[in-house]
Amino acid sequence: MGFRCGIIGLPNVGKSTIFNALTAAGAEVANYPFCTIDPNVGIVPVADERLENIARIIHPPKVTHTNMTFLDIAGLVKGASRGEGLGNKFLGHIREVDALVHIVRCFESPDVVHVTGAIDPVRDIETVNTELILADLETLGKRIEKTEKLSKTGNKTVRKHLEIYLAIQDALNNGIAVRRLPFTEEVLDALRDLHLLTAKKVLYVANTNETSMKGDGGYVEKVKTAAENDESRTIVICGDLEAEMLELDPEDRAVFLEDLGLKESGLKTLIREGYDLLGLITYYTVVGAELRAWTIPKGTRAPEAAGVIHSDMERGFIRAEVLHYDTFIKAGSLSAAKEKGLLRSEGKDYVIADGEIVTFRFNV
Repeated sequence: MGFRCGIIGLPNVGKSTIFNALTAAGAEVANYPFCTIDPNVGIVPVADERLENIARIIHPPKVTHTNMTFLDIAGLVKGASRGEGLGNKFLGHIREVDALVHIVRCFESPDVVHVTGAIDPVRDIETVNTELILADLETLGKRIEKTEKLSKTGNKTVRKHLEIYLAIQDALNNGIAVRRLPFTEEVLDALRDLHLLTAKKVLYVANTNETSMKGDGGYVEKVKTAAENDESRTIVICGDLEAEMLELDPEDRAVFLEDLGLKESGLKTLIREGYDLLGLITYYTVVGAELRAWTIPKGTRAPEAAGVIHSDMERGFIRAEVLHYDTFIKAGSLSAAKEKGLLRSEGKDYVIADGEIVTFRFNV
């Protein structure tokens, strides 16, 4: 299971620059709106220190990282929900992703025009969020019209769904994103096939210059405040610096980050925050010659985790042999851990924990 993330924002806020820096996929970067006509897709291996440490101990012939998929979606503008600036096409692309990374421009540059002529992070955030709300209202309006007709049959489930739709419509009309509303299983069931844009979790990225990288710039603080009001998080990235780092050797990148007073690159920060945002964890398998990392949601039971690898493994699940990464490191090897009786045998109700090395036993 991968993590699909849509990169959104107004035109000329640095979306494609950051996408290029994160994925090295070579998306076009130009100083005019709508240079991204189709969503660029970049699949990025997730840097994983635990995976690398395991590999150093067991020396597998093949090591496979889990990955994140980034979609660079062309800039939204005011009126996008009504089709302005190719908006409907790109709003459709957003529906395909698990979460949104909202790039907000926090830098001045005479060489890069702002679509409205002046830098104002709060206004820019409101513009994009309003278009997402308007798009959701259109989607919901069509569903309400259909459900009102069906409710005349007296079906209790349909009537309850209608109540939910009307309540959400009221919230959207008051500028409240769906992700901020309380969710019950009944609500989730009613919304499951609507793919509402404002139901997706958002990570705000303040795209800034080098002088404000530590988050002490006025524009950055405005983004952080707006994100808090939206019950979301903010990270600070300098797209130009991330692009510079791509040109460096790994050793030089470490020195580059140290000189800037940073502990990690924007990519690592984005992945870490993205995992936490979506409640994802990583587990590991060693099968034959391959050591591999897998991504699953927190709370996933062992059979479903096996199903991420192959549906036959879930269907024929017998048990999971589990060893946590920390225990493995202390033991020094897989064989030593086995000899010491550190492997646990878990059944169908076991919930896989982050960092576990798992062997699935199954029969089909």
